[in-house]
Amino acid sequence: MINKRLLVKNLLAHNDENSFYDKKRFIDIGQKEGKAKFLKHVCALANSNPNNNSFIVIGVEDEDNEIVGVDFFDDSKIQNLVNAYLENPPLIAYENIPFPHLPQGKVVGLVTIRSSGKVCALRKNIWKYYGGAVFFREGSISLPKSYGIELKDINTDAVARIEQHAKNNIELTLDGVIDFLNERHKDLSSYYKVFKEQFVVCWAGNQKKVSGETYYSRVDIELINEQVKLFYSEFDEITIAYDEHSFTTIEYVQLGLNDQQKYYPLEKVVINFFENGTYTILSDMIFVPPLYDKKTLFHIYNANLALLKKIEADIELTSNELKDFSLMSDTFLICYVNGFEEAKEVMEAAKPIIKKFDLPTYQSIKESLRIIRKMNYN
Repeated sequence: MINKRLLVKNLLAHNDENSFYDKKRFIDIGQKEGKAKFLKHVCALANSNPNNNSFIVIGVEDEDNEIVGVDFFDDSKIQNLVNAYLENPPLIAYENIPFPHLPQGKVVGLVTIRSSGKVCALRKNIWKYYGGAVFFREGSISLPKSYGIELKDINTDAVARIEQHAKNNIELTLDGVIDFLNERHKDLSSYYKVFKEQFVVCWAGNQKKVSGETYYSRVDIELINEQVKLFYSEFDEITIAYDEHSFTTIEYVQLGLNDQQKYYPLEKVVINFFENGTYTILSDMIFVPPLYDKKTLFHIYNANLALLKKIEADIELTSNELKDFSLMSDTFLICYVNGFEEAKEVMEAAKPIIKKFDLPTYQSIKESLRIIRKMNYN
């Protein structure tokens, strides 16, 4: 088993950006330009490494390799994005790797790319890149190529050495469990479970029981063997179930207008562990959004826009307006799932203003955008 934290350290220490490894301060696949650039790099790395893994490390300063981290990114449907835009798409995984010195909720993103063994190309136009374009890595740069297209294996030995140096051991696993239970989450209820005598899953959160069901909030779940954070949220609540072979979570989102709040199941994730030292993660979006009267939502939507204009103009809000503002992320999300698709762009554009005005509301806006991103990839 590969310890992904060690893998990141080996990539940063052993190599500058090259034909099997790239690093980014951040990626933005919510916008067309960011999505196009990400797909270009995935295509180039896949074509430059037909017989081994390639990597993109996210949350690292380009000049000095300082690990600064990015927000936890739990989009398990990133493969759908790659499949939609790339011909002969590679297998791709995005994993969240915790580092002890990073603030709570910040991780390093590790994208692992495995070529299909065939030439990867853009399936259709996106941003300034045309359908049919083929990219390769030349040093640390991803460049288009229109002639002499041939897949060559030049990095297998180098990648194998780096992965070998990142192998896990018992000491690292025990240290990880103790750190998770006794240091990082000593103020929360914390647990661990061993699967197939090989995998250790730790989870922590605040517990509460409702109608005989146990819900967890402020949840953190980590696969200790590989140093991969599987779930993290300061807001939404989840249920957890497990047996000898699998670990299952159901994430809930609290939605409603005014005081009429309800919990709605959002996504079910099942991790299946096997005797041969492998595991699979299967996710299923099970969200059925609440529906409301369109006239009521028009009124709420326009009221939210008016609040944002007041904040931008530095006009003081009344007590009632402050209450409405605190519910803005929920009401914008309800508007979005009821057909107000422009609510997503409004939230994206308003993030800098809201962050300056009220940090908790800013965090909840980010959560609503995360949910929207999940629904879009499904």
